[in-house]
Amino acid sequence: MKMFNGYFSLLALASTAICATSAHAAPDMQALAEKSGCFSCHSMQTKVVGPAFVDVAAKYKGDAEAPARLAQKVREGGKGAWGRIPMPPHPNLKEDEALQLVNWVLSAGS
Repeated sequence: MKMFNGYFSLLALASTAICATSAHAAPDMQALAEKSGCFSCHSMQTKVVGPAFVDVAAKYKGDAEAPARLAQKVREGGKGAWGRIPMPPHPNLKEDEALQLVNWVLSAGS
């Protein structure tokens, strides 16, 4: 019985650590998205000028190459994937920041 109690304690500790990490990461990404101007053209659930993040997540679900490709598009700008209005470049975002933002957006549908 002691072995099970130890196992469940370890399991509870691990799940708490995972949840704390996830909860911490999302506000950081939302703050970075706000600072970078993402919400000027996007929202989480509905199309504004650009697509909703849930729509982006759905479109690229299962595409292993999407994060790198989209992070580059965020930094360099893009056009044509979602209509006639181009997405302006965001060259002030570091490559790792752009990739983190993209991974956060792609998790919006989860």
